[in-house]
Amino acid sequence: MNIILVGYGKMGHLIQTIAEKKGHNIIASIDAFADDASVKIAAGDRNALIHVAKSLSADGIIEFSHPQAVLGNINALLPLGIPLVVGTTGWNNSIADIQQLAEKTGGIMLYSSNFSIGVNMFFKIVEEAAKLFQPFSEYDTAVWEMHHNQKADSPSGTALEIAHRIMKNNQTKTEIVKDAFCEQPLPSQLHVSSTRCGTTPGTHTVFFDSGADTIELTHRARNREGFAQGAVFALEKLVSGMQNGTFKRGHIYTSADIF
Repeated sequence: MNIILVGYGKMGHLIQTIAEKKGHNIIASIDAFADDASVKIAAGDRNALIHVAKSLSADGIIEFSHPQAVLGNINALLPLGIPLVVGTTGWNNSIADIQQLAEKTGGIMLYSSNFSIGVNMFFKIVEEAAKLFQPFSEYDTAVWEMHHNQKADSPSGTALEIAHRIMKNNQTKTEIVKDAFCEQPLPSQLHVSSTRCGTTPGTHTVFFDSGADTIELTHRARNREGFAQGAVFALEKLVSGMQNGTFKRGHIYTSADIF
């Protein structure tokens, strides 16, 4: 495939390396700040982004930029109809609007808070654990995550995805609380806490705690390679799924549709 990268930071460089190892071509790397990007555009210049993307014969686009830039990038790229994979987090409140844009323009997109294959298996493990513990009110549940001190959003999109999957499978939890508690938490509240420190690529832990014992489920990333591998895999699945009719234009999909 001929692939455009939007965002050429550490993840963009790693995605390029992995994509090329798999035989794909990176025909453009677009960024506002990276000196070694093949195309530099001003931050927030949607028209320039559209012009570059339309001028190239791309089979797909992978977007890994910044939470402040991602919505503008999606709004610019989705109407072009080029299969779009988005790995940037921090825009979940706008999913309904993006779905409407896809329906209106015939665009197609696949997004995830985390494309790591291991993390997506972890999601399924957490879902099953939440079901198992639901009948036992003596067990409380919480989510904790830790990332490097360069990460722009908190809690991580992965932690929030974990929280939503817990609530889907354990109806006693109905509210996510991201902030510090100043009073005793309610049984219906699910605390999602964050730590930012050093260079750790990402750790997520789910606690099931009672007076008698604690069960901890943890996913610990060793590096960013799993995220990049998953992003390339996602674009491959999106494009092949369009060809066989599994994925259709006018829709946005998530990693749950490919894992």
